[in-house]
Amino acid sequence: MEISAIEDVFGSTKAVLFDFDGPICDVFAGHPAPHVARHLAATLASFDRSLGDKAYSTDDPMAVLRLAPQAGEAALRRVEDELIKAEVSAVRLAGPPVSGAVAALEAARASGRKVAIVSNNSAACVQTFMAFHELQHMVDATEGRAPYRPEMMKPAPASLLRASRALATPIRNCTLIGDSVTDVEAAKAAGGYSVGFANRAGKEQALAAAGADVVVTTMLAVADALNPS
Repeated sequence: MEISAIEDVFGSTKAVLFDFDGPICDVFAGHPAPHVARHLAATLASFDRSLGDKAYSTDDPMAVLRLAPQAGEAALRRVEDELIKAEVSAVRLAGPPVSGAVAALEAARASGRKVAIVSNNSAACVQTFMAFHELQHMVDATEGRAPYRPEMMKPAPASLLRASRALATPIRNCTLIGDSVTDVEAAKAAGGYSVGFANRAGKEQALAAAGADVVVTTMLAVADALNPS
């Protein structure tokens, strides 16, 4: 990671948008995602057996949610509601914030920039975790998953654009910190910057290939770059 590169990105940044699951919280650390995915698959199967069978092939709860509209509105609403309950329960068991996350939030605020969390997780999930760890005062806006609209999750840019409006900051002056290719893709689609957080081996190349403006391997690197000189 080039120090000058991340400093250049933040030099044009007036608002820092943090993805949630990865940069701030390991959502399913205490309540594993495969267990949640299986529960959602069973829920979906009660509406459409063939879709349920397809859903059982994934360990990703979000992937099951993306399938749900194919079974109709009632199925989508049930799967979404079950996922929200699972997420809220999960973050109570997730443990402390990701290493360096609090320092990054503090540095963003200390630098005078606006701060938002922009997540494919539900707003209830994010808000529960932030309140549980007394971090809600560090965030100006929370943009979670649009209820019953899985097609608007990242990589779609909708949540970033909502955050931009909520913070009254042009998207071109916003930078998203995210740990997935879909975060980078969403930032590019919206017209903002992105910092890829490679929190696992092998992610650096994928995030760079997706077009991240810079890639870091620790949230402390974000905090250091945001700290006022």
